[in-house]
Amino acid sequence: MLADRRIVKFISIAAAALIGVATAGCEMPETPVGAGGDFQQESTTTSPQDRSGQAKPTTGSGDTADTCDYSQLLLQPNDLSDGEDTFTVRSTNPAPDGLAGASALFVNTDDTRAISNTIVIYPDARTATRTLREGLPQIDSVITGGTPQPVPVGTDGTMIVGTSADGTKAATLLMFTEGPALAQLQFESALGDVTDERYVISAGKMQQIALRTGLGLCG
Repeated sequence: MLADRRIVKFISIAAAALIGVATAGCEMPETPVGAGGDFQQESTTTSPQDRSGQAKPTTGSGDTADTCDYSQLLLQPNDLSDGEDTFTVRSTNPAPDGLAGASALFVNTDDTRAISNTIVIYPDARTATRTLREGLPQIDSVITGGTPQPVPVGTDGTMIVGTSADGTKAATLLMFTEGPALAQLQFESALGDVTDERYVISAGKMQQIALRTGLGLCG
């Protein structure tokens, strides 16, 4: 039963990050409701500092004993920007749905593309892997019209290409685990403007490296 609750929680985090819905009373990064200028919303949290390569300890409280600032393990705008798009942070959440982890929303200069980046830290790698595998059948609440396919990113790297749940945007979802971390990257754009798969996999590999390096510094 505990594993089932974790699965539902992660999937609900993903859904909230994609459609801008608050989950369990916790504020998520505000995700755009459309493309071509519809990505403009007010940020409700501050942008993360540039990653220094080290996870900064915190004195957090609550149900978790974690002392790591997991927001430092998220991708940064320069990781996602290229010759075609320049991304900036629109909003962040240091504890998605109250769980150990972090999330951020990135939007390009033209407000036509958005990337939602979420990591959730579970007690161990086994739980993270089980959560990903058992949660896949529920992923149609986040992205529709696509078939999960394996990709060479982390453990159990899985990519789904389709449309957003409301059918208004092209959407690509990448999920994988790295140790006890379960990562989700979602790429949204206008219908017909599907994010290049090589770009998705490259971003995923950068997130995997950040997790592999940073988690080792979180004692």
